[in-house]
Amino acid sequence: MATLPQRFDPEQCQAVTREVLAAHRDQPGALLPILHDIQDRLGAVPPEMLPLIAEDLCLSRAEVHGVVSFYHDFRASPPGRQHLKLCQAEACQSMGVKALTAELQSKLGLELGETREDGSLTFEAVYCLGNCACAPNAMLNGELHGRVDAEGLLALLAEQETQA
Repeated sequence: MATLPQRFDPEQCQAVTREVLAAHRDQPGALLPILHDIQDRLGAVPPEMLPLIAEDLCLSRAEVHGVVSFYHDFRASPPGRQHLKLCQAEACQSMGVKALTAELQSKLGLELGETREDGSLTFEAVYCLGNCACAPNAMLNGELHGRVDAEGLLALLAEQETQA
């Protein structure tokens, strides 16, 4: 089940992008704050907005694209309603995250980096959540969980789904 591109309202994207650009206009080194601001407001950085950002900052499209593609937290489409990030860094690997990942992929029907077609869940790899002593680690909807296993994560997902 591949990640489906979610459609943005082009007028809304342009309005938000122009507003963010204006808010950061006199800030030196504003590219990263601008990208974060746009993603906070739209849920993603729409690829169609990169030329507008580049032009406003007097940068090339390649420079802006390079920054967006370099940093893993920037996305081209918004995540699902629930957002599960599973750490794949060395400490978590030493505590069995590879097997945990395979089990979750099977049970969720998603590969890392995918979003369910109905938009209910995004499953992503991250590389260090800063909780190495409690590996393996996951972040569900912005909340950190340590010493996770598949059963516990599936229970958390179900619990949060009923609360939504």
